[in-house]
Amino acid sequence: MFALRLVQLIEHNADKLAEGLIQRLKHSNSCNELLACVPAHELKHRALEIYGNLTDWMLNKTKAEVEERYIGIGARRAHQGVPFSQFLYAIHATKENLWDFMQQEGLLEPGDLISQMELLRAMEHFFDRALYFASIGHEGVMQNEFIRSQVAVHTA
Repeated sequence: MFALRLVQLIEHNADKLAEGLIQRLKHSNSCNELLACVPAHELKHRALEIYGNLTDWMLNKTKAEVEERYIGIGARRAHQGVPFSQFLYAIHATKENLWDFMQQEGLLEPGDLISQMELLRAMEHFFDRALYFASIGHEGVMQNEFIRSQVAVHTA
């Protein structure tokens, strides 16, 4: 029961979390190019998609749905020219922002430890899948661009 209330609180505060993430990214030297390549409204929309639908992402989405969504996002970031390291940093910052929120709200206090552990495991599982599939999408675009450049060199 605690885990469900926690996720509902996160979803209820999705806008606050998204704003916090944007500020975290703006104040980081680890994602300057990401901020230059991806419009701010798109970054906020993605953050709201995660935070506002956390229950759905963690409990209802199949592996195939997460795979499809995050391969697409990885490919989009590659097409936008976002360096892979900065792309990974942004996903990691999304998770860290969530952890910080839960700590600030006093949501990780001893109590219903088993429910908390199950929730945290589900969150880790979602973010790990998102990172993995997003990297596949990003790598696919980069690999295709490399092949095209090699073909162009050899046919010139």
